[in-house]
Amino acid sequence: MFPLRDTIPSRHRPLITWAIVAINITVFLATRGMSFPQELQFMHLWGVVPARFTHPEWAAWHGYPDGLPLAFITHMFLHSGWLHIIGNMWILWVFGDNVEDVMGPVRFAAFYLTCGLLALGAHLALNLDSTVPVVGASGAIAGVMGAYFSLYPHARVVTFVPILFVPMIFELPAVLFLGLWFLSQVFSGALAGPEGGGVAWWAHIGGFVAGMFLVRWFMDPQRCPECLQR
Repeated sequence: MFPLRDTIPSRHRPLITWAIVAINITVFLATRGMSFPQELQFMHLWGVVPARFTHPEWAAWHGYPDGLPLAFITHMFLHSGWLHIIGNMWILWVFGDNVEDVMGPVRFAAFYLTCGLLALGAHLALNLDSTVPVVGASGAIAGVMGAYFSLYPHARVVTFVPILFVPMIFELPAVLFLGLWFLSQVFSGALAGPEGGGVAWWAHIGGFVAGMFLVRWFMDPQRCPECLQR
């Protein structure tokens, strides 16, 4: 399933959502001119390699700077390929404007980064010794999806579903679309194991749960007084 659009119009310009999309695309395009070894080194440096923090002797042997805590933020703006960034940015485009609507730009930026960090924490908890870099905005975006799930369960999501190679388009309740997405992450994570087979499934799960429960703490009462009554 892939979301095409939702049915909730935004009331304010989603400035931070636009900015996040622009930054991610700019960084991604800037890495396209790198050779494969350069890109791999870049991802290891600015992505989060768990072993860099849990095994400092290993990190020193590979020439990593000590800790490099900035990577906990920069990893959210790196993507490994076209499908990776297109999928992430499109989903953020669909759901981000409505979540930013009820938070405002400053609160939404803080919410987005917080969900990204908590999503990373869920992955690290199961992969402390991993030498594979974690990159991508999907953990933070999963937090946005979790917030949307809490805020707009009765919204509709126009969804593309390929059935036996035939493209079908359905309008699904948001609670169903997002609920199925979350269950697919849990199922995939359980099958793939802690390492995830190259996908940080547990970061997606952790980000979604974080967004679902933290959304009330980041809402702006002046922007959405009715939300606080739910």
